[in-house]
Amino acid sequence: MTSNFLVLVPLLLTLTLALLLRKTLVALGIGIVSGALILSDFSLVQSASYMADRAWLQFYRDGQWQAWHLNVLAAMMLLGMMTQLLARGGAVKQFADWLYHRIKSGRQARIGIVLLGWVVFIDGIFSCLAVGHVCQPLSQRYKVPREQIAYLVDSNASPLCALLPFSSWGPYVMAILAGISLLPLTPLESFVEMAKINFYAITVVLLSLLIAWFGIGFHSDFAFEQNSEDVDAGNPWLLGLPMATLLIASIGLTLYSGASNAQGDSLSDWIAAADIGTAMRNACLLATLLAIFMLKFGGRSVRLLLGDLASGVRSIGFAIAILLFTWMIGAVISDLGVAKLLAGWAELFLSKQMLVSGTFLLCAIMAFTTGSSWGTFAIMIPIGAEVALTVEPQLLLPALSAVMAGSVFGDHCSPISDTSVISATSSGCAPHDHVITQLPFAIIAALSSLIGFQLINLGVATLLAWLVVIAAAVTMLAAYHKRYTRTHG
Repeated sequence: MTSNFLVLVPLLLTLTLALLLRKTLVALGIGIVSGALILSDFSLVQSASYMADRAWLQFYRDGQWQAWHLNVLAAMMLLGMMTQLLARGGAVKQFADWLYHRIKSGRQARIGIVLLGWVVFIDGIFSCLAVGHVCQPLSQRYKVPREQIAYLVDSNASPLCALLPFSSWGPYVMAILAGISLLPLTPLESFVEMAKINFYAITVVLLSLLIAWFGIGFHSDFAFEQNSEDVDAGNPWLLGLPMATLLIASIGLTLYSGASNAQGDSLSDWIAAADIGTAMRNACLLATLLAIFMLKFGGRSVRLLLGDLASGVRSIGFAIAILLFTWMIGAVISDLGVAKLLAGWAELFLSKQMLVSGTFLLCAIMAFTTGSSWGTFAIMIPIGAEVALTVEPQLLLPALSAVMAGSVFGDHCSPISDTSVISATSSGCAPHDHVITQLPFAIIAALSSLIGFQLINLGVATLLAWLVVIAAAVTMLAAYHKRYTRTHG
């Protein structure tokens, strides 16, 4: 039996090296290798065999191809191609020139990133991919730091999905809730009630708006230039049409696949039955083909278009490598039983007085160390329900909301989370820089949420708890901004 210490070593190595070395791929690789050695009793041959087997299982398992992983990778590659097509073909510059005459401040550019994240709400990974790639040129033209783009992208992806029952997260969570026998409401009603007191997800979205509006916490070496007299009028359609196709097709194809597969006629039935991965891939394919057609019609040669496509594959290669390693470290951590170890500690140490806030903290640790909010949902929603029903049945839904909130927090700021990695790479910054610059704001939201959950645990009314949470978050944000301004000038 592997000791608890050895089980945690690959995880601690990965997290420590990712934060210290600023080389995410190296840190993930060391974590994977060390985990494989532990699971194989330090046999080099068996470790190599184990890693090869786990790598293959990411694509083919139990006699069938793993469509979700394949579709995500295909979507990333297509988005990389489309980005290079539009950038090298002049579409991004044309769109930026058009916006340049309409955006009068960096504030408007930042708010635009947030609003686009609200439009692409259907899935966390897809939101990070699409919004990051679309908004990356803002760092050059509107002087928005790339780390700030990554923060705004990440903060309006997974946190938003955790609040909306009609996102890809909703059916997944509701399916887990349906397995709780003493659930007082239907799974959909329970999801909505849990969302109402998901202090972390809501606070993160609100903080992102404040940070976008006031430009808090991200230092730029550039000054925004408001004078646009020497800038061409620009044309929005060369970039706008492929982007509109991407957004409309992703939502439309998702709903179409759901309507085709669902047994019922409600929107929730459609979302639950939708093949979001395939819809995401096909939407990216349609947008890329449209970009190729428009550029070819505009006079770009086939040779240049092929060069653009090849450049797109190269540009996205590093992000794909990190994502593959992220999936691999997730499999290693699962095989080591880290999540089960943490879940066992929950049953032993959570008391009535700290049930809700303690659940939030435990799920935050679990999601941070595993890099997976969904994995934490799968383990901790049933366990959290069982513990709550045993300790204090009236706190069942608040405890389950704390599971959701803690899982989103841990995943949100984990350097081995796929959404953290994709938010960074699609926005054009290093994953390490994104995690470090995002962390203060994630911690502000988490501390405020912890206060809120403890108040709920003590029987305080939800409205009063929310007022305290918002006041705490705004106060801490103002204090951080004052200190940051004093330090950076």
